[in-house]
Amino acid sequence: MNEKYEKLIPHLNKMMALETALILLQWDTETLAPVEALENTAKAVGLLSGEYFDAMVNDDIKNLLHELSKPENFDVLEFNEQKIVKKLNKQLKEMECIPPEEYKAYSELTAKSAAIWAAAKEKNCFADYAPTLEEIVSYNKKFASYRNDENKALYDILLDDFEEGIDMKQLDEFFAKLRTAIVPLLKQVVAKNDSIDKSYNSLSYDIEKQKEFCKYIAEYLGFDFKRGVIAESAHPFTTNLHNKDVRITTHYYKNNLESSIFSTIHEGGHAIYEMNIDDSLTQTPVGHGSSMGVHESQSRFFENIIGRSKDFWAPLWDKLTTTFPEQLKNVSLDQFILSINKAEPDFIRTEADELTYSLHIMIRYEIEKLLISGQIEVSDLPRIWNEKYEEYLGVVPPTDTLGVLQDVHWSHGTFGYFPSYALGNAIASQIYAFIQTKIDFSECLREGNLKPIVDLLREHIHKYGATKNTNELLLEMTGESFNADYYVDYLIDKYTKLYQL
Repeated sequence: MNEKYEKLIPHLNKMMALETALILLQWDTETLAPVEALENTAKAVGLLSGEYFDAMVNDDIKNLLHELSKPENFDVLEFNEQKIVKKLNKQLKEMECIPPEEYKAYSELTAKSAAIWAAAKEKNCFADYAPTLEEIVSYNKKFASYRNDENKALYDILLDDFEEGIDMKQLDEFFAKLRTAIVPLLKQVVAKNDSIDKSYNSLSYDIEKQKEFCKYIAEYLGFDFKRGVIAESAHPFTTNLHNKDVRITTHYYKNNLESSIFSTIHEGGHAIYEMNIDDSLTQTPVGHGSSMGVHESQSRFFENIIGRSKDFWAPLWDKLTTTFPEQLKNVSLDQFILSINKAEPDFIRTEADELTYSLHIMIRYEIEKLLISGQIEVSDLPRIWNEKYEEYLGVVPPTDTLGVLQDVHWSHGTFGYFPSYALGNAIASQIYAFIQTKIDFSECLREGNLKPIVDLLREHIHKYGATKNTNELLLEMTGESFNADYYVDYLIDKYTKLYQL
């Protein structure tokens, strides 16, 4: 190991330890912690975040990175070491312009904001959440302005945090392409929806049996319970300490069977990605997914391309019907497949079908652009939200709980994250096209053998962590950079066949 790089190791270890503690506190707050714990836990998060800031932004780190970035030192580093140095330089540049006291205050704010959001959502009271959200928006705009040394739009700076190199111009073109393809197809599909009966989904399903089935299906996908756990939260999410401690959450509704199943499959896709990151990378600054778009491509690949296919459910059908024999006694596999793929404009993003899903994302993208640019205020959000849902999906949420309060993301300050979901859908379709050239995808699913599929994902994507960006991964895997046409073609082909258009 390079002598100068070796001096960096103790600093990396300290940052990793602090980050691990912060992740555990976030996990606990959103799953099992009592409500009264929130204020005191937030103080601890603030102090630990301050320690993390000091561990990242100091003269020792600056001097080491300066030396390691010199060509004569950088060129002799191993590949992974070079990527870690590049990543740390980027993080240092982003953090050193933020006053430490503001970083600590913001960390405390976001530590308790998810619980404030959850309470407001339960009460259907946006006004209870609005002051907290106003603070979060203000901090995000302020922090983006500190980093804005190229006179960019503030929202472009936030977008870059989640998908490096993607800006509003590219996203505007991407969503325009989707809108042109999806809206006409959606109209054709909805016109034939009367023939699809999914009333079975709203029958009463025992929560404990749902938990049992979701545990089974997570393991079936490849989720390793020796290295992972499933818990419950208001909004399903995935987090990890390293590749041998990956944690997902889901939620269970007595009168919605599909919700817990597909949330589990979705989060399972995220988790399998993290579990498959190479041991040499885990617990380093590049020991996580390449980008949020790539991460979402894995969750959406599992949830939709695998999880909503007939080939996937054929070997699982007996297990599902024996778990819920009374509710599914009159439901055939073919009816179930049509039902889980039924395209129907609705209010809730996480329950949305494949065809309408990206329209939900487009709405959030447009709202975030307006909010960060200052064209609208937080107080305008319920009205703007409902107007855009009526414009793009033809529905108006009857409550804020089903509308502007449905997502937890803004509570965490993740402005610029939402477009990653739509990009993930498109990346997943491109990966799917490639995998079909390598193995008999359908046969693997019919045999209940997902290992060849997961092995290809591990070999071409998972093991690299964040050492390669989106286009590098796609170019090496498929031979071309990001191409949204695969997504458009996939949707048209799938829904034309399903609905016999």
